[in-house]
Amino acid sequence: MPTRLLGSHRGAEHNTESQVLVDNEEVQPTDAYDNDDYERSRADAGGFVNDNDYSIRFVPATLPTPTPFHNHEFHNVELQPTHVTSIDAPPDRFHFAYIVFYLLGVVTMTPWNFFVTAEDYWMYKFRNTTINNTADVEIELTPMQKSFECDLTLTASISGTTFLILNAIYGHKVPLKLKMLGTLVIILIIFFITTAFVEINTDRWQEQFFLITIFTVIIINISSATMSGGIFGIAGLFPSEYMTALVSGQALGGIFTALAFIVVLAFNAGPNTTAFIYFSIGSVLISLSIIAYEVMSRQSFFRFYLEGGNKLKPLDDTPSTSRTNDLGITLEPNINEVMSKIYVDVVSICILFTTTLSVYPSVTVLMQSENFGNGNAWNDIYYLPVVNYLFFNSGDYFGRIIAGLWEKPQNSHTVLLMTLLRILYVPFLLCSNTNQHYFLPTLVHSDYSFITMIITFALSNGYLTNIILMRAPLSVLQHEKEMASSIMVAALSFGLALGSILSMIFVQML
Repeated sequence: MPTRLLGSHRGAEHNTESQVLVDNEEVQPTDAYDNDDYERSRADAGGFVNDNDYSIRFVPATLPTPTPFHNHEFHNVELQPTHVTSIDAPPDRFHFAYIVFYLLGVVTMTPWNFFVTAEDYWMYKFRNTTINNTADVEIELTPMQKSFECDLTLTASISGTTFLILNAIYGHKVPLKLKMLGTLVIILIIFFITTAFVEINTDRWQEQFFLITIFTVIIINISSATMSGGIFGIAGLFPSEYMTALVSGQALGGIFTALAFIVVLAFNAGPNTTAFIYFSIGSVLISLSIIAYEVMSRQSFFRFYLEGGNKLKPLDDTPSTSRTNDLGITLEPNINEVMSKIYVDVVSICILFTTTLSVYPSVTVLMQSENFGNGNAWNDIYYLPVVNYLFFNSGDYFGRIIAGLWEKPQNSHTVLLMTLLRILYVPFLLCSNTNQHYFLPTLVHSDYSFITMIITFALSNGYLTNIILMRAPLSVLQHEKEMASSIMVAALSFGLALGSILSMIFVQML
């Protein structure tokens, strides 16, 4: 149990007694601090500083023993902050910051999900314009239609992963406002341009439009990676429930995308209409997040944790940052030291998302209902989007919620073991019911069995994701938290890239 710094005394007519207890820290000599200075600091702080917020540390002057109190006058005493809890922090009024973290979690995934989900729109844009027969168009895909999905995946993975790694190493040197607001504004501009192209006829310059689209994909993923690394780095400075809000927002964005996809499917909207709806919703979400973050960044609750709330000093007019110690010395995080503390979590998050992306959604999207082809709308139309997208994203979301409430296991090696055991899902998902099997047998025929696997696969993904991402910032020092969280996001993205490569192999193995 951590100890607090205490001072006890008796009057001058009695024997003097002093105690010095430090919160897991070594007592260091400091400058003298008298009673008048203390009273002035309380007045200057506008009442923020009080006797309960700060403990009293005795500092030896010329004698080997601490100087006693005489007539309640303080000699050679410095105020030091004790362990700061959420009670010491300004309140998060109306849970506004918590809601904004949720929104930012949604924005890290949803716009890109909409970009990818508008597959019919991209196929329409890159169709063979010399053929009017729809059936022929579906059979005879153009080179751009065939390569677009692969090009999209590769450019997104390479650009996103590269900049997440760069952000983990150098991100602490980039101004936070640029990492957050700057990148969000760039993504918003790209979405405005993409939405405008929906109404522009590009049939006569498809090659140029293809190159423009790939270029915008690179810009979106570079900006999104920088923004994601920044917001996860910020979340690592806050209490663990704010990391839960961020990662839960990502899963909630997946649910939102799946519902939008099902609604559009039910109304049988055309590709241009569908794309316009998707891109417009993405633009609105990004605009809201820019406004919400700007408001949140001005609140005292946000600044308290961002500036290193447990290192505030009553005599310092400039609040110390998360990388400044009590002596005002700037502490730069060292990536080797941070990695030595969180390497097990880094391996765990990488394996976790490699496992998930190896089969979802590239393999699971090929699975079919056991009653497929019987003319039933549920089996032929809605089974795949509901089970593969809605059920998975819902399971992922609730897994992250449960992890935020329970926060167990605490041991990183136990989490790694659970992550490795989860790989057992892969062969069963590969052998589920589909007419695409050429090499592998069908072992899972029942719809109920497949749905159960998808839900538990998603629950474990969300649960372990939140547990691992919450653990990492707690394993490092205050000035290392931002880098630790950024490294975790980079490892997550690297796992996504590895999983994407494995998924191409698994699809060929079917």
